[in-house]
Amino acid sequence: MSRNLYSIITGTGSYIPTECIKNEDFLANDFYGKDGKKLTKANQEIINKFQEITTITERRHVSEDLVTSDIAYFAACNAIESAGINKEELDYIIVAHNFGDVGSDNRRTDIVPTLAARVKHKLGIENPETVAYDLPFGCPGWLQAVVHADYYLRSGDAKRILVIGADVLSRVSDPHDIDSMIYADGAGAVVLEAVESEEPIGILAHKTRSDTLLYSKMLFLGSSYKEGADSDKELYLKMNGRRLYQYALETVPKAIQAALEKSNVHLSEIKKVLIHQANGKMDDAILDRLYSLYDINESPQDVMPMTIAKLGNSSVATVPTLLDLIMKGEMEGHEINKGDTIVFASVGAGMNINAMVYKY
Repeated sequence: MSRNLYSIITGTGSYIPTECIKNEDFLANDFYGKDGKKLTKANQEIINKFQEITTITERRHVSEDLVTSDIAYFAACNAIESAGINKEELDYIIVAHNFGDVGSDNRRTDIVPTLAARVKHKLGIENPETVAYDLPFGCPGWLQAVVHADYYLRSGDAKRILVIGADVLSRVSDPHDIDSMIYADGAGAVVLEAVESEEPIGILAHKTRSDTLLYSKMLFLGSSYKEGADSDKELYLKMNGRRLYQYALETVPKAIQAALEKSNVHLSEIKKVLIHQANGKMDDAILDRLYSLYDINESPQDVMPMTIAKLGNSSVATVPTLLDLIMKGEMEGHEINKGDTIVFASVGAGMNINAMVYKY
């Protein structure tokens, strides 16, 4: 058999912020609706309903002294150590994020220089051939950056690539919007390397789609729901949650199915589905819909590990963080072994969706 180039993950890393914010920490918030009117329900009732819908009980926020490029660097160090490589031999550093370095005292986005350039600087890499760039692609950004890396590696253009997903959503969320309870901070990273193999291994196939004509404004930046709360005309992350839920339910399973078909892998062969941690109940519904496409009435109990209940939605960081925790034995009841085939999937602003099939 001929030997082909494949992209494999040789190291994983993550950074989980130290500030644990529980649901009861929102009891003192003043919540307003889209119409600018204060919500009449008691906060405890609002929080209980929120937890029922999302399964989130707590989330992590960064400390005041850190910004996105800092936690991206922490995850990068972790992944490089895990891979056991010389950082000077990296051909690319790709950082997926959405808001740049938003400071605790300044909500303005800061992306010059790129976060990838900042991470490369923090790593102390001297090699000018290590190309560093950012990829803003909504929540699917990290997975899309992995797709970029796969093209570079399989073409022979690169041998080792560091891919990072990092966001600090706590500083771009409106404290007067119920959705602020969804958002969290975090960073995850992987090192990918090119290997020759007679048998398919690593990244087998991927599928990406962008539905911009009808759905581009389901996630956007807007003013606070409380009039006068943003005297400096600050902008906050806003979401059309109900429409997004339905969109994800209709399209994510089909994207995963398309990736599986490209890889000639049947869903029954998949050991784990690592999906973006956006909403616990939504992810459950997506999984059930996926299995129904294959006429399987019930999805396996242990196929989809979840972190959202404790870590919240950290955007581009959710999937690589989840992978790192599993690979390092920190997700009870979940493991990935040699020979296992898994699926990655994400959905987010754009609206963008991607899915990838990977064999260990």
